[in-house]
Amino acid sequence: MASTPKNVIVMAKALDDLITLDPAEAFEFSSTEILANVYDRLFIANPENPSAPKKGLVEDWWRSDDGLEYNFSIREGAVFDGGRALTSRDVVFSLQRAVVLNKTPAFILNQLGLHRGNVEEKIRVLDERSLFLGVDRPYSSSVVLNILSAIVTSVVDESSLSEHATDGDWGANWLRSNTAGSGEFRVSRWGVGEYLVLDRKDASRSDITRIIIRDVREPATQRLMLGRGDIDIARNLTPDHIVALATKTDAVTWSTDQARIFYLALNQRNPLLADPSIRRALRMAIDYQGIASHLLPGRARVHQAFLPLGFMGSLTETPFSLDLEGARGLIDRVDFSEDLTFTVDVRSDPIALQIAQALQMTLGQIGIKLDIHPSDGKQVLTKYRARRHDIYMGYWGPDYLDPHSNAAAFASNPDNTDNAEQKTLAWRNHWEIPGLTQATDHALLIRDQRMREEAYRSIQREVQTDSPFIILFQEKALIATTGEVKGFKLGLTSDQTLYTNIVK
Repeated sequence: MASTPKNVIVMAKALDDLITLDPAEAFEFSSTEILANVYDRLFIANPENPSAPKKGLVEDWWRSDDGLEYNFSIREGAVFDGGRALTSRDVVFSLQRAVVLNKTPAFILNQLGLHRGNVEEKIRVLDERSLFLGVDRPYSSSVVLNILSAIVTSVVDESSLSEHATDGDWGANWLRSNTAGSGEFRVSRWGVGEYLVLDRKDASRSDITRIIIRDVREPATQRLMLGRGDIDIARNLTPDHIVALATKTDAVTWSTDQARIFYLALNQRNPLLADPSIRRALRMAIDYQGIASHLLPGRARVHQAFLPLGFMGSLTETPFSLDLEGARGLIDRVDFSEDLTFTVDVRSDPIALQIAQALQMTLGQIGIKLDIHPSDGKQVLTKYRARRHDIYMGYWGPDYLDPHSNAAAFASNPDNTDNAEQKTLAWRNHWEIPGLTQATDHALLIRDQRMREEAYRSIQREVQTDSPFIILFQEKALIATTGEVKGFKLGLTSDQTLYTNIVK
């Protein structure tokens, strides 16, 4: 059997969502994972205690009594690729840059009241090792610190980007395919659609000096490559492949929870889907456990709340199960003149289509006809974002480890008009919820963590019981490595998957 070089880890992973290496623009799962290994941030998400992110670049921090001002002191020792020491000026430059460029992930910083018009006032250098951050409301400190752990806040080398800036673009054109960080690794080569190479900047820190990520999208191919010794880690396997590897090779296999949740979204512009009895009947006509066991074995667990397990305030209860008789009773209460026919928009993925077909079968038993409309991911999302769907089936991952990341999506809709500035998931469903929006907004300001957790539990229960969201599952990832590989751990979110401790 072949084997990879002793000082190199070769990983197979689908990289079709790797579009840019610029942390001010990157918003996809693959890019956030890679950039988490290239750049430092002020704070790092802490899955053991989500309300208290770990210190990254920060040595110490202070918050004013009114909760509107923060000071951060920066530790010494962080060095960029070119050897220049990282200072508070680089941090301020990076945060201001993300806000001014205003790419998709900028909304994360916008949540603190930061925008182009005030960013120079709200984010300032105090001295070489400290900076000031002003926010617009007295948020819970865990919200602020978790936002400062998001990939969009990654600290880039101001000097390097200034050298490569063209036409006032803040170095954006150059940084899409290059890196300028102070993290453990740097991207040395990127063959789009083929591979990405990360080199450890200080080779003395580990026997592993290089990580090669091969863009392999077929799980069967990944399995074969691992069996031949062509790769050390396979990331996109199915249960069948896991079984095959476990019985025929010395591979080590396991599964681990991910923060992504699978859900159905019901457009409230459809008066039938806006009927509470119909919504509840749909919840009761789904074979959650059957789908998880037969279509998603090892890949998902039944989960019925918008906060994934592992988040502060997440719910473990699953109040809904298949109850066709109860669902029929609810349908009988509804006065409708047309057939109960709905379309479901779903990605053209074999597993997703099988799930849709399972839904189609059980809903048919209560008199609901489900027309499956498969399409590629971009088309499905475009229709969903335009509020032109009946039912959308998809998944959602948080932007940072604080519960507000998902609560703001599922339980907040400050403006339900077509040209609203904040187009949340609730907005996409045309779900007008002034009371729930207010409750979600209030939870941001609760300083007592126990009270804040309970607030999110209450919000989740309301969404869980009667809303246009039917939460189905939480994702589990299936991983396989050769027996030689040690120290690889997949994070709950993609920015928590670090390559630093991998050895073989």
